[in-house]
Amino acid sequence: MSFRIHDNDIFGLIRPDNDIHTLGISSFANIIENCGYKVYIGDEQIAKAVSSIAHLDNITILENWILNKKITIIGFSYRLDPQDAQINFGKVYYQLKEKKLLEEDQGPIRQIYFAGLPESCSRIKHEYNNRIPVFMGDETQLETLKNFKIPTERIPKEIIENTKYDEIRLDFGQELIASGKHNYTRPLPRLRYPNYGTAHDTIMDRIRENRFGNRLPLMRAHVGPYSPNYREAKEQFNSWLKALSNTGYLDIVSIGSSQLSQSDFGNDWRDKPNGGGVPINSEKDLIKIWENSRPMLVRTYSGTRETQRLARIFEKSLNICWHALSLWWFNKIDGRGPHDVLTNLKNHIETFHIIAQHNKPVEPNIPHHFSFRGGDDYTYVLSSYLAALTAKKHGIKYLILQVMLNTPKYTWGIQDLAKARALLKLLRELEDDNFRVYLQPRAGLDYFSPNMDKAKVQLAAVSAMMDDIEPDNYNSPDIIHVVSYCEAIMLATPAYINESIQITMAAINEYRRLKKAGIYSNIIDEEEAETRTRSLYIAAKKIRNIIETNIAYPYTPLGLYEIFKKGILTAPYLWEGREEFKNAVKWKTGLYSGGIHVLDEAGQPIDPVIRIKNLF
Repeated sequence: MSFRIHDNDIFGLIRPDNDIHTLGISSFANIIENCGYKVYIGDEQIAKAVSSIAHLDNITILENWILNKKITIIGFSYRLDPQDAQINFGKVYYQLKEKKLLEEDQGPIRQIYFAGLPESCSRIKHEYNNRIPVFMGDETQLETLKNFKIPTERIPKEIIENTKYDEIRLDFGQELIASGKHNYTRPLPRLRYPNYGTAHDTIMDRIRENRFGNRLPLMRAHVGPYSPNYREAKEQFNSWLKALSNTGYLDIVSIGSSQLSQSDFGNDWRDKPNGGGVPINSEKDLIKIWENSRPMLVRTYSGTRETQRLARIFEKSLNICWHALSLWWFNKIDGRGPHDVLTNLKNHIETFHIIAQHNKPVEPNIPHHFSFRGGDDYTYVLSSYLAALTAKKHGIKYLILQVMLNTPKYTWGIQDLAKARALLKLLRELEDDNFRVYLQPRAGLDYFSPNMDKAKVQLAAVSAMMDDIEPDNYNSPDIIHVVSYCEAIMLATPAYINESIQITMAAINEYRRLKKAGIYSNIIDEEEAETRTRSLYIAAKKIRNIIETNIAYPYTPLGLYEIFKKGILTAPYLWEGREEFKNAVKWKTGLYSGGIHVLDEAGQPIDPVIRIKNLF
């Protein structure tokens, strides 16, 4: 008889203390509790005990926790090294068996589950002969609940109804990939306008011509091989550029430059580690990249040490199609740069002025960095809104709005739509003769499954969602940042990049055809989507008013620094600078109704406007 969850089962979720990835655990706990089950998450003492479980005192601590809480289901999470995961899990399993805590030994534990990296899951499945069900993190909420054998009648109606949009899109993706239609998708003919592919070409010209021809969105991808040998890495990258240019699928190449390229451009690197990515250290390197990329447009990361100087160099050597700036990020607090946050803000706003002189767009590479660190959805929208307001006030005329969907990956599609639509509505209100916004959605950084076939389906499904952000606008989105379906397990080579673009193009074409035929015309609960969009939009407007009332000169480096330091923007999983930004990290955030919210002690969402009013 197959295992099934009982109504009186109690879940206990544990992890070693060196694994700080807690968002997945808290999100899982939330959805299990919504099904009416009691869930306990092991605290710091339990995490330390799990790390060194062979010590007599530690197994006693874990045993007492299990018995006192009457736990019957154990979930073990470890998202770090697979070998360490196998060893640590094995020690815990052995001790639980030795203590006769498993059901087979008349103990209370009816089942143990493991969640970790794909290789970790493979090791656990093999060692325990498939007796331990595993979760790789690519499961939807509904898949997770079904894999846990949660009875259908216990799954909240809200989850079933509001994830229908996600399930239908995955079915669409499954059918598209099974049909093989994407394999026959050819690149669009080259655009024809005087400056196309020249040193005077611009992303604004290319978008305008693309819209005029009612074509599919422009395709952008992040490209960069890795080799410890600098010369080999550069040679391979330039050969990739030629290959991508020749096949013609890619419109905009984003240079996957190394960390060292961003922090020490033009300096003597000596024995400094490259940090992965393409090693670029001279204007000569950049000019060669531009030449080999013809006629694609080129963009790259900003510098983390000399942001202003590198912006000028990128204009001169690359005719960079747009600049990406992160304001609060890419500095000491995320380990990506040498400066403190305030210095970083000063450098980035000064760089706005340089970019404005060259009449180029800015891409605020910001909101998903808050999400990576546990920020709530209101922080996601607000941080991008504040960045756009700042850019406009400092002379920027064009803004590339990057919307990272599936961030975090447990987010419901209908909430993703709401975040994107609320942001667009806020930013469209800023548009005038001197300010234009271009939409660029992308899949989430850790969205794709390590199973390549499933990842192709996911890419098709998320591409369909991109078309639903502005469903009545044929020319939206303007650009798609195509994340290659292989990226959960390997770097994307030109072949994977081209195939991923084929899937994206085929998905949008087919999805539009099926919507026009009425097959997918009503899969979004528009009333629910509008309610969520309005909540995010109204809150952002009210919070903007609170900020402008209480913070002098909010769109200056000091003002933006104060906004973060005050706790208006949340980042509970921030690693560095936790004392400096203690008001940003103090909040408890978690998954609630398909989105990430700041939660009170009872696990209920705190109204974001009231929360921020109380800060003042």
